[in-house]
Amino acid sequence: MSILSHLYEGLVPLLGVKPLLVILAGVVVGILGGAMPGISPSMAVALLLPFTFGMSPELGIVMLCAIYLAANYGGSITAVMINTPGTPSAVVTAFDGYPLARDGKAGIGLGVSLVASVVGGFVGIFILILFAIPLAELALKFWPAEYFALAIMGLTTVASLGGGKWVESFLAVLLGLLLNTIGMDHMTGSSRFTFDLVRLYDGFSFVPALIGLFAISEVLSNIETFNFHMEKIEVADLKSVWPTLKDYMKLKWTMLRAGVLGTVIGVFPGAGGTIASFIAYDVEKRLSSEPETFGKGNPHGVAAAEAANSSSVGGALVPLLALGIPGSASAAVLVGALMIHELRPGPELFTRSPLLVYMLFSSLLVANVVLLGLGAFGSRLWIKVSLIPKRILYPFIFVFSMIGSYAVRSSLFDVGVCFGFGLLGWILNRYRYPVSPIVLGLVLGTMIETYLQMTLMMGGVSLLFTRPISAVLLVISIALVAWPFIADMRDRKKRKKDL
Repeated sequence: MSILSHLYEGLVPLLGVKPLLVILAGVVVGILGGAMPGISPSMAVALLLPFTFGMSPELGIVMLCAIYLAANYGGSITAVMINTPGTPSAVVTAFDGYPLARDGKAGIGLGVSLVASVVGGFVGIFILILFAIPLAELALKFWPAEYFALAIMGLTTVASLGGGKWVESFLAVLLGLLLNTIGMDHMTGSSRFTFDLVRLYDGFSFVPALIGLFAISEVLSNIETFNFHMEKIEVADLKSVWPTLKDYMKLKWTMLRAGVLGTVIGVFPGAGGTIASFIAYDVEKRLSSEPETFGKGNPHGVAAAEAANSSSVGGALVPLLALGIPGSASAAVLVGALMIHELRPGPELFTRSPLLVYMLFSSLLVANVVLLGLGAFGSRLWIKVSLIPKRILYPFIFVFSMIGSYAVRSSLFDVGVCFGFGLLGWILNRYRYPVSPIVLGLVLGTMIETYLQMTLMMGGVSLLFTRPISAVLLVISIALVAWPFIADMRDRKKRKKDL
């Protein structure tokens, strides 16, 4: 009952014209960002992050979360209509969505993807509301040793963030940790790797670094390949019949199953919507009495993929809000958003800014309803906008990135930081190194250093192993690090046997 009353308290401030316009703008930008191939949800959130500076912390976070939620749906529009997934998680949606469009059933594909996204979104949000609060209450009992172990466990998710490239991911996260050491030591006050540059005493500003890694690097990669034109593509007929209520009812268990599965997978840092979509799709295919129809236009395939990737948003926000650990690249950007508004993600957020937390929960529910309305009436428009030529789109992204970086502290130095991290991201992309682990290193580096120093002052290294929760988390971390090595060795042995 108290949760409902708190949700109501969080909903009341959202009922004004300005908050609703902010949510509406966030959903529109999110759909557009997700629908445009080349702009990921994390990139869309990073690009719009500087534009929230002038807002209150509550409205800024609400807008960014609306973008994050809507971007996961936006990717499905182009996946169904032109077989070009706007986001990695929408790849699975294209398996059955595009065959539906080719058969003149584009309306079925779009309708199912929209409703499944909304249902999955609601499932993820409800689970977020139910579990984030108890988890945060438990985390309030943690000592610095537990927080240190928790941050170490967060680092072990790098293999998942890098799409399975665990060696490259490991090196990338080490680079992020090293970059995080630049600046003043928070405990001793001594400067490190600042080269007497006053601007470096506070380290690199987080927002310009994020924009550079996610936006500028993508622009530079396309400049290198001269990939500026849109291929000639045929857009399927939107005038086809949309699903009826009876059709949706046939998919209800698929959407609910995939929604729960996607949320659970999204909770694990590094898993994300892409993995959730593939697993949910595979589960539905195995449970289906007609598995041979999957990949040929089965609406259950579209529903499973979309419900799973949308619900993973709620799942990814559970560790972010409750423990301060980002569950995905987009969630890592949201950590930056909270920090620039002087809010610390984690259990203290629930005690220091409870209204913000419940406003966020309520805004996600409202954004999901807005998404349903805009998705139903705007599909034709989203398709046209998503076909903007890259030679026009990328200059806009470049200019937005520079303006956004400058707006952080009105500093040309931050513009240089943005461009520098863009170059770094471009080089890493060129040699197939993931950039998301660098963000993880930047986010968790300070947490690791601070809580390790506090633990050493409180009782020494032994505290890490004598505190039960800390010891368990460290053992899990070791197991997570060892698993890729073990799996690699097993694969090699299997290949040798096959030879």
